[in-house]
Amino acid sequence: MKGISQGPQTSNMRWVMIGLAFLATVLNYVHRLAFNYLSAAGDLRKLIPDDVFGYLGTVFFIAYMISNVVSGYVIDRLGTRLGYICCMLFWTTAGLFHAIARTPWQFGICRFMLGFGEAGNWPAGLKVASEWFRPHERSTASGIFNSGSALGAIIVPPLVAFMGSRYGWQSTFVILSIFGYVWVILYRLVYYTPASAAPQEVRERPISPLRLIRTRFVATFLLAKIFLEPVWYFVTFWLGRYLVDVYHWDLKKIGLYAVLPFLIADIGNIAGGYFTQHIIRRGMPVPRARKLALGLSGGLMALALLAGPFLITSAVSALIVFGIAGFGYTSYTANCLALPADVVPKNSAASAWGLACIGNGLGGAIFQSASGITLKTLSVTHGYTMAYNVLFIAFGISALIGVAIFLFAMGPIVKDETLIRNPHPSIH
Repeated sequence: MKGISQGPQTSNMRWVMIGLAFLATVLNYVHRLAFNYLSAAGDLRKLIPDDVFGYLGTVFFIAYMISNVVSGYVIDRLGTRLGYICCMLFWTTAGLFHAIARTPWQFGICRFMLGFGEAGNWPAGLKVASEWFRPHERSTASGIFNSGSALGAIIVPPLVAFMGSRYGWQSTFVILSIFGYVWVILYRLVYYTPASAAPQEVRERPISPLRLIRTRFVATFLLAKIFLEPVWYFVTFWLGRYLVDVYHWDLKKIGLYAVLPFLIADIGNIAGGYFTQHIIRRGMPVPRARKLALGLSGGLMALALLAGPFLITSAVSALIVFGIAGFGYTSYTANCLALPADVVPKNSAASAWGLACIGNGLGGAIFQSASGITLKTLSVTHGYTMAYNVLFIAFGISALIGVAIFLFAMGPIVKDETLIRNPHPSIH
């Protein structure tokens, strides 16, 4: 394998490598969302009411935020191969521990551990794309591996409905964890960092997180994510409960039909990445193409959510609205994942992404608790339909704020020459 004569960015092996990142992302979302569906109805619903579910989401995203401070930097230091393995082992074991939890506090510990481990998936996948793909292909490669999030969300409802009904929720968590350990073995056997992929840039000591977070790019990236990422968490975390609360579906029915929004969303990963690649090939400068794609994707997210309360007349129309919002999000993410390698040195791309994803954790923590409290309060006085409509509008406004930050506050998406010329000013 290491004797391949082609360069890594033209070799067919690059599709194998991004495929491994895709599979990891599928498993990431399967572990993340299984609890959400299993606790939407049945025995776990009695133990986990709306406000507690919101708090558990907050615990997950607090851990996610803390992990993002360090995970990207650690992966840059360990390298893509070892770093990815460590992340998968950590979150898979955390998923396994869900099987022995019995109280909200115990589930809180498990969700914290899961969030801490799962945050490393995207810095690691980003490094795979930056090591194996040329700049104009990176948004497509990023879209491919990130499409695992939507595919994972597609798989979870029917998989969890079947396994939960047949084997119980404890055994479901055990079975799902086995797949993670199998991935670790496969990845350990297959993955390597290509020696010819900008060796000096990749192997040098990464830029310190403190230096990176002071840059305009990382700071505004983080701020935009606080407002944009919770949209996806609303779709993925609350969809099951929405169908139970508003339309009184059971877990089996959710398993049959809740895949629709994620099928729609999955198209956004490929369409969003390919759209940017296409307009770059047609002559549009990379920085302008990235911002155009981000603006269109984020605008679609906001439009779907703001129009939701006026367009939803049935469960099917609700699933379509969720799906359109998800399409906008996955298209946006496919382009976001390409940004760090456009701006910072490759050896610090995972660090920059991880730091920006502090915004994921912070936004998720705030909005998850707020969503749970809002639903518990408004559903008592105005019913669940009105309570969820308030959330649709709130998340739509949040998406608009995030898009505005990207377009008007981030500045040009070009290589930061200061970081390249002087990556470690303290040692000079």
